[in-house]
Amino acid sequence: QMMTEITDTCAAINNDKTIRAVVLRAQGKSFCAGGDLDWMREQFAADRSGKITQATVLSNMLNALDTLNKPLIGIVEGNAFGGGLGLMAVCDIVIAKPNLKFAFTETKLGLIPATIGPFVLRRMGETYARQVFITAKTFDTAFAQTCGLVSITSADTDAALETEINAVLATQPNATSMAKDLLQTLRATDTKTDITTSINALADCWQGAEAQQQISAFLKGKS
Repeated sequence: QMMTEITDTCAAINNDKTIRAVVLRAQGKSFCAGGDLDWMREQFAADRSGKITQATVLSNMLNALDTLNKPLIGIVEGNAFGGGLGLMAVCDIVIAKPNLKFAFTETKLGLIPATIGPFVLRRMGETYARQVFITAKTFDTAFAQTCGLVSITSADTDAALETEINAVLATQPNATSMAKDLLQTLRATDTKTDITTSINALADCWQGAEAQQQISAFLKGKS
């Protein structure tokens, strides 16, 4: 539900010329702890077509945020795992508190960080992705900034946000939108093809023995 609401909200924001910038911020202990457990149970029980449908909902949300025609600023004040790193990857600027923990945890469950993959890889680059994308090991804010997932590290996220908002307000809105659109156009890879490839790779993973065993055990432990 939240993914669909965010996607719809992005469409409304794109059509509202009074909005100059968008802030993506969480409430609670974590920025995003990953997939909702009930959603994972639905994914686990669904057939291949159903798994692809659900992954497409997530992909559509990430793509809507990624292609938003306003600057998108992420405020990360808690840990982020799995899909939370996908949310960070689609922000234009990410302001994070120091000493946070991040991880692509999917491979521990026999899955792969596929749906978020195209967005994360563009943000981090292959060199850094190879270090954390495969092993599911935890990394900190310092590494996240080095690899590009975090733009600014600050204990005072409100002050850092104000600085970035003031920078946006000093620009011309049409030029800002056109500049962001140009970046999308100049990308070296085809986003739609990458998304389709990633979703199918994830569906293959879901049906494998490793994922069936590990996710079943994980969900039973959370019941």
